[in-house]
Amino acid sequence: MLGPVTTRSLDPILRGVSRSIFLTLRIAPRATRRQLGLAYLFCRAADTISDRRLLSRERRLEHLRAFRARFEGGVPSPEAIEEIARTVGEPQAIPEERSLLRRLGDCFEELARLASGDQGLVRRLVTTLTRGMEMDLERFPSEESGLAGALATEEELDRYTYHVAGCVGEFWTDLQAAHIPALASWDLPAMRAKGVRFGKGLQLTNILRDVDRDLAIGRAYFPRPRLEAAGVTPEGLKAGRGRERLRPILRDYVELTLGHYRAGWEYTLAIPRRVPRLRLACAWPLLIGLRTLALLARSPDPYAPGTHHKVPRGEVRAILAGSAARVFSDRALERLYRELERGVGRDGRA
Repeated sequence: MLGPVTTRSLDPILRGVSRSIFLTLRIAPRATRRQLGLAYLFCRAADTISDRRLLSRERRLEHLRAFRARFEGGVPSPEAIEEIARTVGEPQAIPEERSLLRRLGDCFEELARLASGDQGLVRRLVTTLTRGMEMDLERFPSEESGLAGALATEEELDRYTYHVAGCVGEFWTDLQAAHIPALASWDLPAMRAKGVRFGKGLQLTNILRDVDRDLAIGRAYFPRPRLEAAGVTPEGLKAGRGRERLRPILRDYVELTLGHYRAGWEYTLAIPRRVPRLRLACAWPLLIGLRTLALLARSPDPYAPGTHHKVPRGEVRAILAGSAARVFSDRALERLYRELERGVGRDGRA
């Protein structure tokens, strides 16, 4: 059986399924690392189920709902989880994902060992996030259909970014506040709201970065009215036509994302300097996200078919080292943030 998640037993799985999340977990305060690691593994398992394209969309939805129900009162039997591991995990190409699904039973046992308050936070997070993944499967055409679809409204996009990332900001806030005494003076409602914007900003970055990859499976997260105003359709974009017309949309959403980032940065600087590991765990995704936005803003054709935007490892290491050297100074961290923000440009142009 699984020992505490803070042991090394799950490190290879965590590292294999997400390099960036693994960095955050390693630097996070020891008091919350176990809960964060377990919550991430559950969310990653749900994502693996959602993305398993060898299974039909209906079958994936069935498995996701069974998985979610396990967090809403444990309605399905343990055999339902074993079936998920068997039918989803066995064909998985990524060994770490296969290993994770095979160990879901152990993860649920570890969940039962957490304090009741922490269990409630993990259950609420996974339930909310899984509903967002179900929305994805229900909203868009199946990948094998060859069709493409778009979100209907700005409100739908905002709701989606809450379900798959904004809720993580709420979870993170409540978990840290429950375990880190230095946060006792936090205004929790205000910090939760900033945490939600923090998560939404990171998810918008993923959307802006992954347009080509998402179009390849028939998904356009830009709302249809914006696409129509630009004179393009999801189907045409999937075929590679008219993508140069997306630049004004990119600029608008970069501006929205930077607004969310600023709320996330205020959140980060509200963490007392005597909790440097928590400061860095929050600062790193924002600082790396700013560089990702800069790559998009500087690209002459950001959404050309086959285009991929990723911050080089050398730059990531420089950001990690530079922020660690400044972690005890609000002023120095702010200078670093503003320098990277200027690289993006407030109107989405470098």
